[in-house]
Parts: sequence; C-alpha cells; structure tokens
Amino acid sequence: MSNRRKFIKQTLLSGFGLASLNLVPLRSFAAKKKKYVKITILHTNDVHSHIEPFPNNDPKYPGLGGAARRAALIQQIRSEEQNVLLLDAGDIFQGTPYFNLYNGEIDFKLMSLMQYDCATIGNHDFDNGIDGLDKMLPLAKFPFVNVNYDFNNTILKDKIHPYKIFTKESVKVGVFGIGVELDGLVGKKLYKGTKYNEPVSIANQTAQLLKMDKKCDLVICLSHLGYKYKSGKISDLKLAEKTRNIDLIIGGHTHTFLEKPTKIRNLSGKNTLITQVGWAGINLGRLDFYVNENQNYSVSYQNIRIKNKSF
Repeated sequence: MSNRRKFIKQTLLSGFGLASLNLVPLRSFAAKKKKYVKITILHTNDVHSHIEPFPNNDPKYPGLGGAARRAALIQQIRSEEQNVLLLDAGDIFQGTPYFNLYNGEIDFKLMSLMQYDCATIGNHDFDNGIDGLDKMLPLAKFPFVNVNYDFNNTILKDKIHPYKIFTKESVKVGVFGIGVELDGLVGKKLYKGTKYNEPVSIANQTAQLLKMDKKCDLVICLSHLGYKYKSGKISDLKLAEKTRNIDLIIGGHTHTFLEKPTKIRNLSGKNTLITQVGWAGINLGRLDFYVNENQNYSVSYQNIRIKNKSF
C-alpha cells in the first residue's frame, strides 16, 4: 500500500509545470455584464484509466494527456481563479493496465488529490461489478451524482447523491447526474439490482427543483447518455430539447471532441449548452460563466489540449 501512495504522489508531482496549453481562443455567447461573479467550470469525461500520457509515437494522440499534466493545469487555473468547480461525466474506469491492476484505486485517489468536486457514473464504472465500485467509493473524496439509476435494492443505496449544490460567493450551482441505460452495455450480474429510469422526466423534475426551489443560479447536468445517435436513443441533444432549467450539459460516453459548446433551444426557449471533451484525458474543458444578480449570465470557453511542451 505504501508503494501505491508513493506512486500516486510521484505521478502528480512529477508533472507539475509540464502542461503546455493549446488553447481555443476565448469566445463569448453574450456581452459580459458589468457586475458579475465569475464561475470557472473545468470538466473531463471518459478518462478510462489513462494515468500516463499516450506514447510519443502513438499514431492518433502522440504525447497527449497524462494525470500529472492535468493536475498541474488544474492547479495553475485554481491559482488564477477564485471560483472553480472540477467535474467529471463518467467512465473513469477501464482502459489501461492500471485499472486491471488497481481496480480503480489509482483513479479515485488521483482525482481526490486533484480535488474533483463532483462526478457521475458511466457504464464502464460497473466493469468490476457494483461491489467493486462500492469498494472503491471510500477512496473518492468527492461525491457521485445520479438521478435515474435506482440503487435502493443494491449495495450502493444512499451512497450516490441525486444532486449536489455548490455555493461560490453569491452564486449557487446545482449539479446532477444522468446515466445511460445499462442493459445491453453492462452484464446484469455486474449492475445487479440497479434499476434504470427514463431520464427526461426525472431530469426535468430535478432541474426544476434546483432552479426554482433551491434557487440555483446555474444548473449543470453531468450526462453519460452520449452526444447524439442516428437512432431515436436518448442523447444529450435530445435531453436538451426536451427539458428546461438546465444551463449546461457536460457529456460523456460517445467520446465526442467538440470544438465549442453546442447551443440547443430548450422547452423554455432558452439556450442549453452541451459540451464534451473526447476521452482519455487528452483535453480539459473550461467554461467561464459571468453571472449577474438577476441570474443572467454570459459564457466564454476554452478546450485545453494537454501535452508536453517539449514534444
């Protein structure tokens, strides 16, 4: 166990100062207000146990990613900004020998050291079974959220939150999670008694609760539904169209690299933003919300490519 702790610390510390930022130029969907609170949302999805960078000779992602570089970048941004939330949209597990060897221990401990604020559950997070996920949960020093998986008849009962509310200065940010249907993606013996509920209605109910009852200025959905499909399967695009009160959907599952957030008119005629940063920890997503006292806001964004500056 001591060797694992040493490895985790060395993994993070060795990368500090190595991040090279390939920034998408800042763009804004609206003019900034004169009086506002700036909320910086950082996000990842589908990291899939990619602790180390891709090798320099990788044909698609040469030298990209790496937990240490991501940690250094997050630390840098936190040193520059007052109100930062770090979120993940699921599929933390499965993808490299690190998961095969450590069963998620390394992933959760590294994310805890990076001070993630919240995450949702992806289908691959059940790859060691619901019992394996439960065993690793105490190592995650951040909450998991999901509203459409019913865990009442499982070992995860009362361990996954429907939502969390974060207060940054005068701004309240409500975060909830939505998961993809497990049947057909995950073996029944792995998710056991977990019941999947249709996501649209429960997303609407939760967003209304957060926006109207809890008075959240921003409502964020951590979605592991997938960005879009050719079939009628529920996706982030469809979820945005069929709901109201969701300001931002941070997506996962389809490993979609979006150059900029997609704007979708929701049921209230307002814009819901959708974003996703691919997979394997290659990018760190960033959105800066400038929220005024009337709950109006403007947004700027960056997709930050994580790579070694010397490569």
